[in-house]
Order: sequence, then structure tokens, then C-alpha cells
Amino acid sequence: MSKFRRFFTFMVMLISVQYHSVASSAAIHLSPAMQKHALFQFKQSLQITSPTICSYHSLFDDYSGISSHEKTMNWNMSSDHCTWEGVYCKQKTRDVIGLDLSCGQLVGAIRPNSTLFQLSYLRFLNLSWNNFSLSDQFPQEFGSFAKGLTHLNLSNTKFSGIVPSGISLLYKLVSLDLSELPVKLENKVFQLVLQNLTQLRVLKLRRVDISSILPTNLSNSLRVLDLGGTHLYGALPQEILFLPQLEEVNLSDNSINLTSSLPNIKRGSSDSLLSLSTSLKYLKLGGSNSGVLPQQVFHLFNLEVLDIHEGNANLTVMLPKVKWGCSASLRKLDLRNINLKGGVPDSIALLESLATLVLSNCNLSGPIPRSIGNLSRLAHLDLSYNYLNSKIPEVLANHTNLRVLDLLSNNLTGRLPSWLFELTSLEVLDIGHNRFTGQLGEFFSSNSQLQQFSCRNNSLYGPIRQSFSELVNLNKLDFSLNNFSGILDIKMFSRLEYLDTLSLSDNSLSLISTSMATLPHKLKYLYLSSCKMKEFPRVSGNAEIIKHIDLSNNQIEGVIPQWIGSVGSDYINLAHNSITGGLELLPWDNIKILDLQDNLLNGSLPRLICNASYLEILILSHNNLGGVLPTCSTVLSRLSVFDLRMNNIQGSLPSSLANFQYLLSMNLYGNKLEGKIPSSFAKFYYLEVFDIGSNQINDTFPQCLEALPNLQVLVLKSNKFHGLINRNSKVEHPFPSLRIFDLSYNEFSGPLPEIYFRNFKAMMDGEVTQTNGNFIYSDSTTLVIEGEKVDVFRMLPMFTTVDVSRNNFGGKIPEIIGNLSVLESLDLSSNQLEGEIPQQLTSILPLALLNMSYNQLRGHIPKGLQFNTFSNDSYVGNLGLCGVPLSKECEIDAGTQEDEEDDDYFYSGFTWEAVVIGYGCGAVPAFIAGYLMFLAGKPKWFAGIISRELELKIRKMGIKWR
Repeated sequence: MSKFRRFFTFMVMLISVQYHSVASSAAIHLSPAMQKHALFQFKQSLQITSPTICSYHSLFDDYSGISSHEKTMNWNMSSDHCTWEGVYCKQKTRDVIGLDLSCGQLVGAIRPNSTLFQLSYLRFLNLSWNNFSLSDQFPQEFGSFAKGLTHLNLSNTKFSGIVPSGISLLYKLVSLDLSELPVKLENKVFQLVLQNLTQLRVLKLRRVDISSILPTNLSNSLRVLDLGGTHLYGALPQEILFLPQLEEVNLSDNSINLTSSLPNIKRGSSDSLLSLSTSLKYLKLGGSNSGVLPQQVFHLFNLEVLDIHEGNANLTVMLPKVKWGCSASLRKLDLRNINLKGGVPDSIALLESLATLVLSNCNLSGPIPRSIGNLSRLAHLDLSYNYLNSKIPEVLANHTNLRVLDLLSNNLTGRLPSWLFELTSLEVLDIGHNRFTGQLGEFFSSNSQLQQFSCRNNSLYGPIRQSFSELVNLNKLDFSLNNFSGILDIKMFSRLEYLDTLSLSDNSLSLISTSMATLPHKLKYLYLSSCKMKEFPRVSGNAEIIKHIDLSNNQIEGVIPQWIGSVGSDYINLAHNSITGGLELLPWDNIKILDLQDNLLNGSLPRLICNASYLEILILSHNNLGGVLPTCSTVLSRLSVFDLRMNNIQGSLPSSLANFQYLLSMNLYGNKLEGKIPSSFAKFYYLEVFDIGSNQINDTFPQCLEALPNLQVLVLKSNKFHGLINRNSKVEHPFPSLRIFDLSYNEFSGPLPEIYFRNFKAMMDGEVTQTNGNFIYSDSTTLVIEGEKVDVFRMLPMFTTVDVSRNNFGGKIPEIIGNLSVLESLDLSSNQLEGEIPQQLTSILPLALLNMSYNQLRGHIPKGLQFNTFSNDSYVGNLGLCGVPLSKECEIDAGTQEDEEDDDYFYSGFTWEAVVIGYGCGAVPAFIAGYLMFLAGKPKWFAGIISRELELKIRKMGIKWR
């Protein structure tokens, strides 16, 4: 044993000595024993990470994956290195000529002095799908394999930095793959690679940053060229499609101009530049292409895959119209996102070998042609996101090999044919967002291969068939937004062990959970909104993480179950139920979106919210939450919506709320908050909505908010704000984006803030960014209708409102208000305003609501345009006013007054919320129509009809305004 140890020590020392002299040189070859030690030392320099899935590109499927495993686990010095997994030796000499450690769970660094570079006999080296991100740089030493290496694969190895010029020295390379590396391949090195590596048959640089024009000096030996996502630009070189041995081309995700035409085909021509390649099988041009795809592409006789999808709205494709010359081998045609217009062309039927046809989002209309039945080999048909109408053609019943049928989001009609449920080969069936009627059929569950089924958003009715519970391969079921009815037991889905998506929302179902039935343990997306549920569903003890939970609009009572807090969901919607208890058990560490509005929750907002680093939307309105707002010292950089309306929260506004620095909306309406608005709120650069209405805030006007460039809604109503509003703003253009300005029911005094009216740019030109585009949230205001609180939701950019009613403002009405050309509601009532109504206000054409009642105004009421539609109630309580519509005549008009229609009355005390109801009732279209009638000189009685109709609708609703 001691001899062996001495020998081992000697060998290590010898390797160490030779290591420094030959690490970067292939001139000196190590003996097999020394190669073994170099291999073992390379293994020792790296760590092993946990298993992952390694994806590999497939010609007809986008990707296929395999699981990683520890290939070096059994490497040891007591065994023959040529038997080690991933090591390949020359049989006679025992020299290491190949090393394949792909997907081997290796992590660490490969540095310039790595013993890997001593393996000078290497002919192929594959290190793909390992993690070498700890390397200081992309090692230049790969160039040391110049005299022998023919295959090099470093894809998905997380090398970063600049690709070294040494790569261009590997002149014997037949295959080079650097795909998916966050590296920069400079143009000079790229050109050297193309110039020196003349024997290349495979060149894969997908997602490598090249940022160059498309090359033309490509080797005639190339068979595979993958330059997808490399930031290439310029015109498509004609030479690429003429390379004699080229089989696969991927130029997707680049900015390629395809306007350059290709030469006409000359069949049998000996000139390779005048006849298209007879070897090309795969052509992918998806990305930012533009121009016209040459029709000659369809005459590539051996082409099997043509994929030009994604982001090609400006690309024109002329499909073949004659049979002669069309590719007889084309198996996959993907033209998604191409603006084809018109109907699905009958010429598609000429491509008789098609197995995959994707024409998604191509602006197609008309029926699905019967000629599609000629595609006897069709296995994947995707016509989603078009305008196709009529019924599903009967010819598809003959496609017994059809695996995917995607008709999502069209205008297809009629009942679902029975044969559709008899296609046992179907794996994916999506007929969602169409106009289908009738009932669902029964699937042949015994031999069905169905994995995904969606009929979302149709007009289907009747029961959900029990046969779905026997489709054991299902992983997605979506029945939402139909009119399915009956009592449905959730245990129906318990046996579907692969189910990860279940949606039953928005039907007429009554969902129950008998016995101890549990949800499928692999479920990740659960949508059971509006299912008349009375209790929470149960989950099994081995349930995986349910990422999305929507149980909103049900009748659920009781506290939030522990399983919701333990599964780590990032989207929870339990709104509009009768849930009690507190919020402590929720998964604050993971949650992104939480909607618990309109429940019976109590307790305080937990301090755990301060650690919710992923939280984006928090809606807790209309509950019984109390306590004070937590003081968070951490920055919640993702929180955009903070909605606590209609609770019992007390105390003051913490200045630390400014740590929610990316807030778009803060709505604290209807609580018991006191104190002042912190000056730190000036940091809310992105804030668009600030509603502190109906609290007990005792403060002067918050000038700290006037510099917020994106603020569109400012509601301070029903508080204890007081004092003058400063005439001198601290910023040059205060409130430039404001569209709703509500100071009503406070104690402000002095003149109206003319300096603000001069800067309400969004009310002058109407240009403003869209507010809160998130699909699950829109801001609302609270009205009282027939004695009940109702949230009226609105898209904020539709409304422009100024409401300063119920204050102590004095002085004259600023003429500048007449410049607010898109203003729709103006309420100046119940103040001490004096003087005449400015004539300039008549130029506000969209003005639908005007209330100047109970002031000290005098003089003649202006006439013209919208002012001719306002009723007596807009001016009541101003003893000095005269003229139409008041019964008091002005002296200048005595004896010339025109006959008036009967007085039409709006309810007094209107606030800007009336505009919301007006939109809902069609009032604004009525006003617009009325205005157009005035412009056309039509009879005045038409205005009276509009006014009476609006009054009738409002009275019928029994609205009591705050």
C-alpha cells in the first residue's frame, strides 16, 4: 500500500509540473495514466447539483426533455478510466478521445489552468446543460484542442462574457454548439469562425449575441445552421437557401428583411445558385421578419418543416396556388401571427403530407374549408384566434390520427357534432371562446387519449358528463363561462391523478363536496368562481402547491382553511363570500395577488405584509378589518394596488407607506383614519389613484402630491381638510395628469385653486396613459343605491371630473375652467361663490353634469351648446341668477323669452359619481346625440326628451347620493 501511495504522490506531482507547461498547448501528449489523473482532477474541481430537466431541440416538436443524472458518480482511481460513464477511449492506445458529460449535474468553474485542457487527444467534447457560471471568463484555452477536436458542445453551460478568438482556431470542427449562452460573439471573431472552420456541418449559436448583418460566407458543407435570437439583421442572403447540403435553418427572433426576391427555379439546372437546395428539410424564420416570403420556398421539394411564426405581422406570405412544384414532403407548416387575411386557402390541401398545420392569429375569416379533409396525415390542426365562422366541417371526422384540434377564439357556431367526442386519438381539444350551443357529448373514456379539454366561453348548457371522470390522462379541464347546470360533486374529479387545471367558474352549477372527497393532488390551477359553494373544498395530505385559487362569488362561510396558507399559492381570490377570521395564516412569503374583498374578515392587517416581497395586488375592501396600518421599514417594490376601502382601520397614515414606492393605486376610502397626509407621499412617482375619501383626516391641502406626474385620481372628499389652497405651487406644472379632482364635503376656504385648473393638461387634451390595465382589477367608487352600498367599476380614463362641492370656497368662478375641453362633470355647489357664470364654460362640449346650486352667483345664465340641456336644479339657490332654465327672467330678455318646455329636474346634490351611472344608462350617448341635433338645427324639444329620459332612469333606480 505504501508503494502505491508513493506512486500516486509522484504522479500527482508530475501532473502538476506538466500541468503548467502544457495546459494551454496540445503539442505534448499525456500518457493514458496521466489522462486518467487529469480526468479525475477535473471531476474533483467541480461540485454536484440537484437533478434538472435538460431540453433538446427536436425537428418536429419544439423541444423534448430528459432528466439529468450524476455521470461522474462512479469515477474512481481503482477502475479503468475507459469504463467511466461519458469517457470514450481509442481501443488500442487507451487515449481519451471523447468526453460526454452533458446533463451531468456539474456546477462550478472551468478556469484556464483546468486539467481538462491537458486531454490533447480529444476529438469530441460535450459539456452541455451543466453550470459553469462561476468561471471568471469564457476560457481561451478551448483553442488548445485545435489539432484534433471535431465536435464541441458548450450549450446551456452558463459561460458568460466574450467568446474568445481561440474558438476560431479549431479548424477541424465539424460541429460547434454554443447555444443559449449569455455571451457576446464579436463580429470579427464571428467572421473568423466562418472563414477558418471550413469543415463545419453543424453551427448552432442560438441566443448568442452576435448583433451583425446576416453572413454570406457560409461553408458549403453546412447541414445545420441555427442563428435564432442572435440579433442578426439585414436582408436574407439568397445564398443561404442554395447551400447544397443544408438541411436545417433557424433564423428566428431576428430582424430579417425578406423583401429580396429569389431567382426563378430552373429544374435540373447544374448551377446551384439557380436551383434551390434539394436537401433543405427545416426552415424557421419566426421573429421580427418583414417583407414578402418568396413563394419559391414552397417549391423546396424536400422541405418538411416551415415555421415562420411569432411577431411576423408585417410579413406577407403567398401560399401556393398550383399543385406542380409544391413540396411533397412538407410535414409541418407554422404561420401563426402572419396577416394572411381572407379565408383559409384551398391551396393548403395541395400540401398532402402535412401532419402539423398552425394558422393561429392570421386574421382569417369565413368557414373552415372542406378541402382540409384532403390532409389525410393531419395530426395537429391549430386555427385559433381568427374570425372563422360556420360549423365544424364533417370532413374532420375522418381524421382518425388527429391529436390536437385547437379552434380557440373564433366565431364558430352550431351544436358540437357527436363525432367530435368519438375521436379517440385526440389529446388536445380546445373549442373555447366561440358561439357553440347545445350539450356536451359523451367521450369514449375506455380508449380516449384526451389530456386537455376546454369549452370556455360558449353557450353550452345541460350537465357536465360523468365520462370526464374516467378520462384518466386529463391534465386540463375548463368548462367556465357557459350555462352548465345541475348539482356537481367535486369527488367526480378526485381520481384524475394528472389533473393540474380545473375551471368550473361562471356557470349555473351547484358544486358540493360529499363524504371526504378531495381535490386531485397534482392540481395547480383551481377556478371555482360563482359555483354556489357553501364550504371550502378539501385537499389530500400529499397535495402539491396550488398556484392559483379562485373561489370568489360563492356562499362560503367559516375561516380560511390551513391548507390555503400552507400550499404557497401566488394567486388567491376569495372575494364576495362570507369568510370570517383573520389573515395571519395566509402564505405572505409567496403570494402575488390577494383578493378578499366583500367578506366578514376581522382583526388587523398583519405585519407579515411587510415581508411579502412578491406581493403585487392587495384587495381587502369591504370587510371588518380594524387596527392600524402596519409600519413597514422594508421596500415592497412590486406592490402596485393597495385597496383597503370600507373597513374600520384607525390611526394615522404611516409615512413608511412611501416604501411601497411603485404603487399605482392606493384606495383607503371609508375607514377611520386620522391625522395628516405624510410629506413622504411625494415619493409616489408612479401613483395614479389616491382615494382617502370618507375618513377623518384633519389637514390642509396636501401640496406634497402636486408634483406626482402620473396621478390621475385625487379623492379627498368627506374629511376634515381645511384652510386656503395655496395660490403659488411648488412645481412648475402641478397635477398634469389629473382627471378626477374631488375635494367635496370638506372645509376648504378662499378662492378656487385656479393655478391647478391652468395645469390640468389631461382635462384639456384628454391624453393620458391607461390606468390599471391589470385584468383582475379596476378602480371603483362607492355609491348608495336603494339603501345598499354598491361598487361601480369603471375604466378611469373615460371620466373627467371636478367636484369641490360642500366647502367654503368664495370669490369668482375662474374663466380658465372653460379650457378643460374634455371635462364631463363639474360640481361647484354649496359654496360661497359669487359673480357671474363665465361664458367660456359653454365651450366644454362633453360636459354632461353641471351643478352650481346654492352659491351667491348672479347675472344671466349663459346659453349655447351643452348649457341648453341643463335643468333648473343646476342653478337652484342662487337668488341673483336669471334666465333659462330658471323661471326668473332677466330684464334684457323681458318679452323675448321663448316658450320653454316643462322643467326637467335632476336630483340636487349630484356628485361626480353620477357620471358613472350616466355611462351605464346610456346618458352620455344621449347627450352626444342631443348635441349633434343642436348642431344640425333640429327642434329644441329633442333636448327635453333627452333630459326627461335621463331623469326617469335616475329616479327609477332610487339613487341616494352621498
